[in-house]
Amino acid sequence: MAVFAGQGDAGRSLRLLWRAPGGGGPGLSVDAIVDAAVEVADREGLAGLSMRAVGERLGRSAMALYAYVPGKAELVDLMCDRVLGGFPAEYPVDAGWRVALRAWAVDARGFFLAHPWVLQVSQARPVLGPNEFAMVEGLLGILRSTGLGAPVVRGVVGAVVQFVRGAAGVVAEARRAARETGLSDEEWWWSRSGVLAEVAPDFAERFPLSAWLAAEGPGAGVSFVERGAVEAFEVGLEVLLDGVEAAVARAGGASSVG
Repeated sequence: MAVFAGQGDAGRSLRLLWRAPGGGGPGLSVDAIVDAAVEVADREGLAGLSMRAVGERLGRSAMALYAYVPGKAELVDLMCDRVLGGFPAEYPVDAGWRVALRAWAVDARGFFLAHPWVLQVSQARPVLGPNEFAMVEGLLGILRSTGLGAPVVRGVVGAVVQFVRGAAGVVAEARRAARETGLSDEEWWWSRSGVLAEVAPDFAERFPLSAWLAAEGPGAGVSFVERGAVEAFEVGLEVLLDGVEAAVARAGGASSVG
């Protein structure tokens, strides 16, 4: 189930998001609370996030946290913006926009896999924090160098972000499925492949293209799903970049090679 950002009090949320970073120290601070909350979510997901859980991690009561953060809604906004601060400030386009955009997409996929709970936060409403804007600014800096106009750039941003989120989501869900069911991808598939062969002995004849694609699948690796997801990300990203390059060529913009 998606969690929507920006559900807390607008004034209090935005003032907290745009505040000067706190100094930390032995006492509580907004920064200490947000860092602890990120650690809880990285380990247990948003389902395990509560003011009580964060307080326990800090050795404090949940009530002590409310003097710094109004509630869980505002905390989620702060958490999202905090982890987005891990993105590089900019991506040089010296080697061309295509190299830079590929690097941004790879970094973004790694970010989502490091903090899979962020995938549960809907993009329908942005956090509107400084790190969120900085992350978008880095992507826009790459695309601005292509010479594409604003309407096309907006479309490319949406396509790239949704592609990366979707690709990371498949892997995040596969890892979650293995943890929660106690079965690896291999165990799950092998438990069903033999039965499928029995109930559908003519599967290859009925679905020849599916059989062909399965026969041409990736080799050994971490897991069935993750192997396929890595291949899908790499191939899909190149196809997406080809599409951007075609749009740039039509607009008479910059070459993909610096």
